[in-house]
Amino acid sequence: MVLFSPAGSRGFDVSTPVVVFRAESYCALGLFRSLGRLGVRVYGVDHSPEALGLLSRYCAGRFAWDVDRSPAEATLAFLKDVARRIGGRPLLLPTFDTRSLLVANHSEELAEYFRFPRPEPGAVSRLYDKRSMYELCKRLAIPTSETLFPTTIAEAVAAADRLGFPVVVKAIDRDRLMRRTGRCLAIVARRQDLVGVFEALDEPGHPNLMLQEFIPGGDDVAWILNGYFNERSECLFSMTGRRLRQNPVHTGLTSLGVCQPCQEIEQSTRRLVQEVGYRGIIDVDYRQDRRDGSFKLLDVNPRLGATFRLFVDRQGLDVARSWYLDLTGQGVPQVQPQWGRRWFVEDKDIASCLAYRREGSLGLLDWLKSYGGVREAAHVGLDDLRPTRLFLGGLARRAGRKVRSLLPGDAGAVRGKPEEGNTPEQYDDGKPSPRRNTSANQGG
Repeated sequence: MVLFSPAGSRGFDVSTPVVVFRAESYCALGLFRSLGRLGVRVYGVDHSPEALGLLSRYCAGRFAWDVDRSPAEATLAFLKDVARRIGGRPLLLPTFDTRSLLVANHSEELAEYFRFPRPEPGAVSRLYDKRSMYELCKRLAIPTSETLFPTTIAEAVAAADRLGFPVVVKAIDRDRLMRRTGRCLAIVARRQDLVGVFEALDEPGHPNLMLQEFIPGGDDVAWILNGYFNERSECLFSMTGRRLRQNPVHTGLTSLGVCQPCQEIEQSTRRLVQEVGYRGIIDVDYRQDRRDGSFKLLDVNPRLGATFRLFVDRQGLDVARSWYLDLTGQGVPQVQPQWGRRWFVEDKDIASCLAYRREGSLGLLDWLKSYGGVREAAHVGLDDLRPTRLFLGGLARRAGRKVRSLLPGDAGAVRGKPEEGNTPEQYDDGKPSPRRNTSANQGG
């Protein structure tokens, strides 16, 4: 397994800086590494000084701002100030749904200060909105799961009876439901369980749930596409792959994935993007329905996806590098896929494997064999030690607490003073960091 990814394609102009709008996830960390290894200056905006991307050796500077607790006007003013401090009209790349929507909704105002793809008005909202996506797929004859949008429990029961059990109860606005309940979907196997699940997830007065047909099969029928589309909505980068394991199991994000070709998925995605006039990076979920052989579109994320570093071609090209090359006026090389390449999220996949073993669907030998072909991990990078140490230290502490909890009697008690959280000073690498925002709305 290779944990160090070399710079890949060379000879490009990397003088234009990049601002990553939210840096706390392993997705953001992968972005800092992907562009930073090329020599691009990558800056991060986040409320937390401990955000993974900000700890990377490839982070050129840090800006503290809590967008979730700040009005849009204040956030826009802060981003403009960031652009002025950095200079050179940097590229702006949001890594989260709310940030992507903010940039799309205020693109005219931000375009003077940043460079970023500018889809047709309303395109981003149409792709995020589950109802409009479903109607669009039906109109374009793109296979998708049958979906109904009940607003009451009685309507939900009737919808489930129509779709048949098991049924998927899912958020229309994923972020809103996650903030309120910590969940974004549930698979309900029996009619008598539906009422309790719907009541637990429902937001009275603000309908945000839909019921979706359950497509039978294991994790091996879950597919992903990552792509980049230019100013004419033409595809410059596209690769497909399968989820081999998920966390939480069967319903969550990819914990182990593999690159595999699927022409039908690529064709459906290109038709969809052309229809709405979308431009930029896109992450799309499909599920293969083995009853009829079709690949049914489930979700569209018009932003960088958490799994984007699975999709790296033989030249080191990924969606982030394609995005950078295109927006800086450089040619994007033709994609040379690495079919069979695997990528995994270390801690999530360990948890998933244990859950799969408990349900009897994964043997020890198959577990070990599944890591053949892994070329990259989400957190560990031998050329980027600070976030690697932080991640491994946290993993070791969680494992230690789990072991102590299994010990009998007082042996399982946690001794000593509580662990202190990491402070910004502990991870100050001495790099010149831009002045932090000092307004009342500043986070971190």
